[in-house]
Amino acid sequence: MELKPGLSALVTGGASGIGRALCLALAQKGVFLTIIDFSVERGKEVASLAEKEITKFHAGLQFPPVTFIRCDVTNKGELKAAFQKHLETYGHLDICINSAGLGSNVPFHKDQTDGYKTWRHTLDVNLIAVIDCTKLAIQIMQTTQKPGVVINLGSASGLYPMYADPIYSASKGGVVMFTRSLALYKRQGIRINVLCPEFVQTDLASKVNQDFINRAGGYLSMDMVIKGAFELIRDETKAGSCLWITKRRGMEYWPTPAEEAKYLVHSSKLRRRSSTFVPPSFQIPQSFEKIVVHTLSNNFRSATRIVRAPLQLHIKPDHVLFKVIYAGVNASDVNFSSGRYFGGGKDVDSLLPFDAGFEAVGIVAAVGDSVRNLKIGTPAAIMSFGGYAEFVMVPAKHILPVARPDPEIIAMLTSGLTASIALEKVAQMESGKVVLVTAAAGGTGQFAVQLAKLAGNTVVATCGGNEKANLLRDLGVDRVIDYKKEDIKSVLKEEFPKGVDIVYESVGGKMFNLCMNALARYGRLVVIGMISQYQGEHGWKPQNYPGLCEKILSKSQTVSGFFLIHYAHLWEEHLSRLIDLFSSGKLKVAIDPKRFLGVHSVADAVEYLYSGKSTGKVVVCIDPAFSQQVSKL
Repeated sequence: MELKPGLSALVTGGASGIGRALCLALAQKGVFLTIIDFSVERGKEVASLAEKEITKFHAGLQFPPVTFIRCDVTNKGELKAAFQKHLETYGHLDICINSAGLGSNVPFHKDQTDGYKTWRHTLDVNLIAVIDCTKLAIQIMQTTQKPGVVINLGSASGLYPMYADPIYSASKGGVVMFTRSLALYKRQGIRINVLCPEFVQTDLASKVNQDFINRAGGYLSMDMVIKGAFELIRDETKAGSCLWITKRRGMEYWPTPAEEAKYLVHSSKLRRRSSTFVPPSFQIPQSFEKIVVHTLSNNFRSATRIVRAPLQLHIKPDHVLFKVIYAGVNASDVNFSSGRYFGGGKDVDSLLPFDAGFEAVGIVAAVGDSVRNLKIGTPAAIMSFGGYAEFVMVPAKHILPVARPDPEIIAMLTSGLTASIALEKVAQMESGKVVLVTAAAGGTGQFAVQLAKLAGNTVVATCGGNEKANLLRDLGVDRVIDYKKEDIKSVLKEEFPKGVDIVYESVGGKMFNLCMNALARYGRLVVIGMISQYQGEHGWKPQNYPGLCEKILSKSQTVSGFFLIHYAHLWEEHLSRLIDLFSSGKLKVAIDPKRFLGVHSVADAVEYLYSGKSTGKVVVCIDPAFSQQVSKL
């Protein structure tokens, strides 16, 4: 969501501390405000300051730009009336920030009361009121059918124990898990996130032992808290997200990928999507065609051949027979055909011949024993070896059910998942940054530019040719650099003198050096490939990058590699996100218009990808007749 004049926000606890700072920061963007607080004097003071800022954007208003409402957030009647007043005044609710909170007034170990005026009251304000406010905000957004964002104020003490105030820690921990559990509201266009700052210089923090705060790194600046809140508002990909902010580590999302991997399981979400698709009838043949690598070479055509293999109708237990309709073409197909992806000291020649292709969409043709959650005819995607084939045997656990076996899904697999996961987990992309994407009009670049833009960033993209440049402009890129018309180095130096904050790099060689020289202080460069080096005369040869260590040291920069297979535990989650964005119209998927039909066209498609003429994702229709039947449904 772009923060712009005319939006409206409701902020609880807006008269002091973080709530006050957020009210004034929103006012400086021209956002209409309803400020809710128990303190009339402080509330009216903030409202007066905010009004001066908002009126700079709006003249001749027929309604108040700021409304202050005295309200006890534990009083459900008063709370409901306050939200209703906001709706009557502004007609919609774009942003709700639940900032009201307090610490325990009596230490838990000393409290001998029934807790009605002590720890129970803390829970009522910090947790129950947040739940009530979130529910009221959701109801307004649903009623007005206008997407919005809810930001709940958690705390770092909701992520780890606070021994001095266990009730406060419990209440904030509840806010964190409550908010994270509401991630699925993003399907309705409603994003609910939680902000967890450590120590900020407020009345509440003044009660904490100063020595402990100093040992934790000292107070956070209020500017950093505002920056975090605005990131959660702007970034369309953040839903159910928890942003942890500390003086020691800066801003980072919690939990980390390593922690996520411990508890993530395959959700049934993608499986539920398949219920609306009715597949055409088809016969399982006695044999099928597939592409195998018979000799190691980075020349895909010479390394591969088409073979006809018998189709075994005895399906292994826990496996499915998968009918391929579309297969995706990737730059790394030549790395696979040259044996580059078989590590571990294996004698790759001894593995020959092996199946080629590693992404496809189609339908489940048959299932083996013990497969309970998949049925014949289920549309699905696979990311496993053997995609360049009419049929392939796949472990059932590797099946990713989808709504329809369309070519757009193919684009979201290797290409889309690489962009989504690499930008979030490796580049640690925030909002308000400058993001440079190389080879941006290709299969993965198209996703990278859009996700960076959805996250609230300025996006710079390189490409070669008018058609590609026009595509990138259509995708919302702020500055397209067509290297056939402009010098990339000169443009970056003149228009971005402070450098770019994030680089999503897939070209390698001279482009890598150029990007390193354009990287800003604290910048992050993520290497997702190096297509310029894959098809040299002698194959993929490592290159030297003199002075790399000195460069990253002098500017505290980070250069990271990304290999999709290492993040397999995140595939289903991120594919679901991409499909949601695509279904809601927030994400476009470009498929190259050149048609490649049948297994026999795969080598042509790979060579076309390397010709530099492709725009968007290159896809091979393995079964044109079946594809036509599907498209009619």
